[in-house]
Amino acid sequence: MMFRRLFVCFAFVTALAAPAAAQDAADAIVRLNRLESQFRQMSGQLEQLQFENRQLKEQLRKFQEDVEFRFQESRGGSRATPPPTTTPSRPSQPQSPATPQPQRRSDVFDPSEVPDAPGAPRPLGTTAPSAPLASAEAVSPMPMPSGAIGGIEDLIEEDEDAAGAAPLDLDSRTAEIPQAPAPVTSRPSVAATSIGNPRSDYETAYAYMTQRQYDEAEMGFRRFLQSNPRDRLVPEASYWLGETYLQRGRYREAAEQFLNVSTDHPNAARAPEALLKLGVALNGLGARDRACAVYAELGRKYPQAPASVRQGSEREQKRAKCI
Repeated sequence: MMFRRLFVCFAFVTALAAPAAAQDAADAIVRLNRLESQFRQMSGQLEQLQFENRQLKEQLRKFQEDVEFRFQESRGGSRATPPPTTTPSRPSQPQSPATPQPQRRSDVFDPSEVPDAPGAPRPLGTTAPSAPLASAEAVSPMPMPSGAIGGIEDLIEEDEDAAGAAPLDLDSRTAEIPQAPAPVTSRPSVAATSIGNPRSDYETAYAYMTQRQYDEAEMGFRRFLQSNPRDRLVPEASYWLGETYLQRGRYREAAEQFLNVSTDHPNAARAPEALLKLGVALNGLGARDRACAVYAELGRKYPQAPASVRQGSEREQKRAKCI
């Protein structure tokens, strides 16, 4: 600090002597201040490093003490429990265990004691094979909600040869099928034309239906229902599949499909018409009483049905002599 004061005095005297020398002295003072600031910063960093170094040394010392303590403890523990020795004069005598063996609980199931008990493992290949799952066509439809027509399922399972009724005139109902936008010119296999698009598969089968190619339409709708059991077009596809059967006089299969639509999808747009066609199919099977009950159920369950459905119900009731 004394040197700085002398330097300042010298600079001040020089400034009085000449203006140029005063400017140089001012620059020197500025540089000196910068050097002092840098020196203070370096001193602070040095103190910080020294503090960290002391911390590291303290941590290293504690770590060494801990390792030494653990090492001594492990050596002392091994000496405290020496290994057991055997008597050389009596080698054949079994030694008693140092600790008692744990006893098995009495309520624990042991499959070796009761090999035939339920849940016990069986040797591979000794169990009887499971019964095959029923196909989608073999599953019986759900019962109708009304008790007046509760025996329809049993009737559907009967052979259609025992119906004893003449085929109905269905020409008046075929006119209700709207025309498809694109006609089908060829008749390839429906299964071979699948492109994995549910909408396209449905439209392909529906096009066969409008062309009255009922065999191809049946294959198309069946393949659609098997491949897309949760699609929103399932009620429509089930209805038109039943229509393919109805148009060919296969009343049992037709009644099954129409019953599926009425029970599984009662709120679908085709549900009232499906219930009407169910009555037509039952009348074709010779079950006139059940057909009349279905027509009555149609008026009770769907009072707001379209006019065409209500008119068709009245026409079929007169045809079956229900009224």
